[in-house]
Amino acid sequence: MDDLVLNWDLGTGGLLLLAAGAIALLLVLIMAFKIHAFLALMITSLLTAVAAGIPFNRLIEAISFGFNPTLGSVMLLVALGAMLGRMIETSGGARVLTDKLIARFGEQRAAMAVGVASLLMGFPIFFDAGLVVMMPIIYAVARRLGGSLLTVAFPAALAFSSMHIFVPPHPGPVSASAILGADVGLVLILGLVVALPVWYLVGVLYGGWVGRRYDVGVPTILDGSKDDHEEMESNPAFGKIVFLLVLPLILILLNTGLNMFASTQADPDAFKAEPVVAILRTLGETPVALLLTVLVSFWLLGWGMGKKGSLIDKVADSALGPICSVVLVTGAGGMFGGVLRVTGIGDAIADSLNSIGMPVILAAFLISQIVRIAQGSATVALTTAASLMAGVVVDGGFNPVEVAAIVLATAAGSVGFSHVNDSGFWLVSKFFGLDVKTTLKTWTVAQGLMAIVGFAISVVIYLVGGLLG
Repeated sequence: MDDLVLNWDLGTGGLLLLAAGAIALLLVLIMAFKIHAFLALMITSLLTAVAAGIPFNRLIEAISFGFNPTLGSVMLLVALGAMLGRMIETSGGARVLTDKLIARFGEQRAAMAVGVASLLMGFPIFFDAGLVVMMPIIYAVARRLGGSLLTVAFPAALAFSSMHIFVPPHPGPVSASAILGADVGLVLILGLVVALPVWYLVGVLYGGWVGRRYDVGVPTILDGSKDDHEEMESNPAFGKIVFLLVLPLILILLNTGLNMFASTQADPDAFKAEPVVAILRTLGETPVALLLTVLVSFWLLGWGMGKKGSLIDKVADSALGPICSVVLVTGAGGMFGGVLRVTGIGDAIADSLNSIGMPVILAAFLISQIVRIAQGSATVALTTAASLMAGVVVDGGFNPVEVAAIVLATAAGSVGFSHVNDSGFWLVSKFFGLDVKTTLKTWTVAQGLMAIVGFAISVVIYLVGGLLG
């Protein structure tokens, strides 16, 4: 879409009004007229594209810009994660793991234990993939504890989010580090210094309050039929379930480790092209790692337990139908955000803020935050802000700690106030069984708190780095 020329130039102010009007229309369609989110997102995306001046002969191209890549990535991860979750759930594995967690940590700390497990899994696994894999465990623990699903779900989901936003090897902080010339190893260490307090303050403390404030039942989206449960029930060993949860983690870490080692070589591309390395890196790509884990689950929980192949196929197939709505709505969220990106609103806002003149770390945070709110994508917000600030940072004489702090402040801005133009917002809404209003009052606020707390810690790191430098 780089060659797209709009029919008219709305300017930054006009683009802001357009974005605000589009979001307002979407909320009215969903909340007032009760139109399905997928249809409302598609209608709003088309009308926004027309209002922005995108030529009619390129409207489909414009709405496909965000929809196709979002749907492509989310569909693979959610489908494979749902199959794995259904195998674990129908075999009784989720109950076995839940019983063990509660016996070990007690009911009072079970939600914390799920959150800590999510932190560990979130180190190499992307937010959406990790959340889908953990959902059957989150559901099982929530059912066992009683009360609101959010008491268990928020600490886990915000653990994945914290790691995804602040800690390499996730793409956002890695890209920003490369653009701003930061040491990735230092960003990783300091990213943990930011991510862990953010998770505890927002995920555990605020998440606990949300769970007490909003009584949300456990959705049935990942439940199998009663017959499936009876036929698949095998009470698998605790170790088998842990292995299935850890296997994708190991494979993805293998990919990450090889990529990091390649960066230390004289010719990284040649190292990555070596046959053995290329094969191992492929095994560690998230979709491939999840596919292998699903196949292993078929053996450990099915074929190896004497279950018929037809039963395993039935259980796997039953996992796909209920998640169609999740996938389509998430893809449509990416469509809406993509249309806003095509209009150029992110670049217009970033350029305007960059010309005002303010402390570098504050400018990086605000540009990232406002671009995130305007167009939805955290990665786009982060890379846009980093690109605009690159010249100032490179020529600013900052020491390595200060540069790393600027990267983390930019990352903090990119997570804030996720709402209806963010595909992740819809993923959470559907899997947590929340309506749009409740998702805005809980998840959007939580993401905003993550941004504020993350920025505050980044500023402290920046100031300490200045004293040390």
